[in-house]
Amino acid sequence: MGRQIRRLLIANRGEIAVRVIRACREAGISPVAVHDPGDAAALHRDLADEALPVPSYLDAGSLVEAAVAAGADAVHPGYGYLAESPEFAEAVEQAGLVWVGPPPPVMRSLGDKLSARRLAEAAGIPVVPGYAGIDLADETLIAEAPRVGFPLLVKAAAGGGGRGMRRVDAPGQLADALAAARREAQAAFADDRVYLERAVAGARHVEVQVLADQHGRVIHLGERDCSAQRRHQKIVEESPSPAVDDALREALGAAATALARTAGYTGAGTVEFLLGEDGSWWFLEVNTRLQVEHPVTEAVAGIDLVRAQIDIAAGRPLELEQEDVRPRGHALECRLYAEDPAAGFVPGDGRLVRFRPPLWPGVRVDTGVREGDAVGLGYDPLLAKLIAHAEDRDACLDRMAAALGETEVLGVRTNLGFLSWLIAQPAFRSGDVDTGYVEREWSPSLVPELPAELRRRAAAALAPAGSPWFADPPGPAPVAAEGLVLHAGWQYAVGADEAAAGGGMLPAGALEAPMPGTVLRVDVAPGQTVDAGQTLVVLEAMKMELSVAAPVEGTVRDVHVTAGQLVVRGQPLVALEDDE
Repeated sequence: MGRQIRRLLIANRGEIAVRVIRACREAGISPVAVHDPGDAAALHRDLADEALPVPSYLDAGSLVEAAVAAGADAVHPGYGYLAESPEFAEAVEQAGLVWVGPPPPVMRSLGDKLSARRLAEAAGIPVVPGYAGIDLADETLIAEAPRVGFPLLVKAAAGGGGRGMRRVDAPGQLADALAAARREAQAAFADDRVYLERAVAGARHVEVQVLADQHGRVIHLGERDCSAQRRHQKIVEESPSPAVDDALREALGAAATALARTAGYTGAGTVEFLLGEDGSWWFLEVNTRLQVEHPVTEAVAGIDLVRAQIDIAAGRPLELEQEDVRPRGHALECRLYAEDPAAGFVPGDGRLVRFRPPLWPGVRVDTGVREGDAVGLGYDPLLAKLIAHAEDRDACLDRMAAALGETEVLGVRTNLGFLSWLIAQPAFRSGDVDTGYVEREWSPSLVPELPAELRRRAAAALAPAGSPWFADPPGPAPVAAEGLVLHAGWQYAVGADEAAAGGGMLPAGALEAPMPGTVLRVDVAPGQTVDAGQTLVVLEAMKMELSVAAPVEGTVRDVHVTAGQLVVRGQPLVALEDDE
């Protein structure tokens, strides 16, 4: 029955490529990797049976050619890149290969948020109020905005991951938000269409995992809560959701499976919902691929979703009925990113001079990097995912806190300290976090200072052997390497340059470049008076835009950059004189 898959090409990189390789090993399938020029020494390349070079992970033609050349039977797209491209799926199938994902027409209808909204409405599923009509010109969206109501969200019709999304609190902000969202959507998805949705105050983001085979069976595996977000992107996910009871779980599951049946879905997919403070809920979108956070569902459902994807693509029927799905315990995932929470969560780069994920009972680590690897800005900043599983939510939180405390990363700024802060917050412990929590509660001022005693110990640990300048202090040696020390998950610089204390983290609103990137726009000129919070320069890196704003009211003394210029972290952008 179906088609046997003996050799599979993974059209992706990083931790998801490693994840699929390991599923292939368990299934007796030979995994084939691809790598672009920047990934010639990547972990996923070394773990595969064969690795072929491609110009880019976005080059569909080269990926298909690599699969054919390697003698692959099938292609798994992972997530990101071309995972939701129906054109890529069609090219795979036209080459006589199995596409590990839903049929291209289904991807086309559900991957487009506007089409997915219409399908949901046809299935009787409530959608978030907004405007998603045929005419999406700026003038039409501006005219429709008062009916939608403020605050609202401008959202990209294609793709996801927070790209092409802007919150608008007042009518005067809408034109700029539309322009920025369109630019970002075009850069990320080659599609600049955007639409409007009402911003629901106090909302939670909950999604339902579905599995559908080619024989008409559709089941769901419960929900995940993804409300802990920054910049509209997820950072911590859990299953089950602390905001969902049995009745709501049944309602969301029924809606998700109904939509999958209506669309003719096959494979693994995710239906996302928004939960209101009053118990209302609305459909958001469908992800026609594996989700980054799929391991929490695997933990509580006891099902390997990658293996299930491959089996379904091969034509095998699901051997589960809905009543067979019985969640066990609680699971939590923390995404360890190369980013700086003290500078607006901008991506970080460097070399992993120390990378020691935790070895902890009940904790799984999915990663695509090793100690010594270079981390650049050309790829997603995700370094690893830590997934804790325990008998209940409290035990799971305790386990995750301990695992984060054992994690060691130096050489690249990360969100490790921020993750420990977040899961220790009373609101998170009580399960009362909405999508705006991080934006409201997090501040760079919460980064702890490096204690003087730890600085002294780190300086001694980093000193050359036998150096007469440092005494060997008592107590355990700090985690330190190459002039860097780890404290409470945060990276600090130590040594001769004591001005580096605090890890060189830039305050919010700094007038230096908080990350390497390209100057997209300069909004001010010398002599101009600006208000606190006014945008001065807009940078672009990793297909995301970052506005550098004035920290205080003042006068622009000098502008050091021009549009199109490449800048490095810490490079001066604008000189501003405080008018007070």
